[in-house]
Amino acid sequence: MSLTIEANRSLKPFNTFAVDQRAQYFAEAHSDADVYEAIARARQLGVPLLPLGGGSNLLLTRDVPALVLHMASRGKRIIDESAGQVIVEVEAGEPWHPFVLWSLEQGLMGLENLSLIPGTVGASPIQNIGAYGVEIKDVFSGLTALDIETGALRDFALADCAFAYRDSVFKQMPGRYLILRVRFALRRQAPLHLEYGPIRQWLAEQGIVEPTAMDVSRAVSAIRSEKLPDPRELGNAGSFFKNPLVSAETAHALRAAYPDLVAYPQDAGLVKLAAGWLIERAGWKGFRDGDAGVHRLQALVLVNHGQATGEQLLELARRIQADVLERFDVCLEIEPNVL
Repeated sequence: MSLTIEANRSLKPFNTFAVDQRAQYFAEAHSDADVYEAIARARQLGVPLLPLGGGSNLLLTRDVPALVLHMASRGKRIIDESAGQVIVEVEAGEPWHPFVLWSLEQGLMGLENLSLIPGTVGASPIQNIGAYGVEIKDVFSGLTALDIETGALRDFALADCAFAYRDSVFKQMPGRYLILRVRFALRRQAPLHLEYGPIRQWLAEQGIVEPTAMDVSRAVSAIRSEKLPDPRELGNAGSFFKNPLVSAETAHALRAAYPDLVAYPQDAGLVKLAAGWLIERAGWKGFRDGDAGVHRLQALVLVNHGQATGEQLLELARRIQADVLERFDVCLEIEPNVL
């Protein structure tokens, strides 16, 4: 056996909130063989297996009674190119943003709007990560996952994943599938997604009239850097709440009371509200209780100023949820996985 199992390992370096909870057992998987061995070892130890990527969408509120398997596999390759479409396969442990930059360096388009999102490639389909008009489902070709219950490999096509707003079959069935590698359908020539005003504004400020995909990536990275704190400097998991979907009637009533309401029409007569606007309007922006707080520049982001526990951050989140519900009659849903 080649897998190294550690007992009572701190998970502080493995979650972007920098919460210091401990794993009962911990190992790193660099290959499929490591994954199979980890499953067997977890059964021998009588504990569940908990896969962990970059820990960028996770809030730990207690120690973890499991074998935490940090996915550290590496590799990215073009496996097919035809009819203007390029299929790229990437191992689950690859860090997301460096992979995006690599794809752009290969002259591939499609991921530029998803620049500077923390985490790993293997975690990206679970939340159907998205930003600035693009989601994983828009560039998804397939993935290979291990069914932890049966030990069988399974290939998932787009229709199998049940992608929705920050949701997928993998999120709905936690602990069932372990994603090993993901395939993306990119192109060498494709329209750029410039619908969001901040992207156009940044490009205009730089004097860029005919932007490339790399220009869009730089714009998105600059915008995200201004709005979102660097987890290496201030613990956070990015957007902590989903933008809520409400009926058109609810949105109309809210706009009557709050003319500056930020809202976006969606399909099926629904309207997406900006959770950050709701939280800021309720007065939480920049709030701090001990080391648990709300970011001073972006109300959608909860932050750990140093020694906050997961329980303290979760309690703050619940206070915000209750206040927004009371003020606006809108339910906010937590985006990160809470353990």
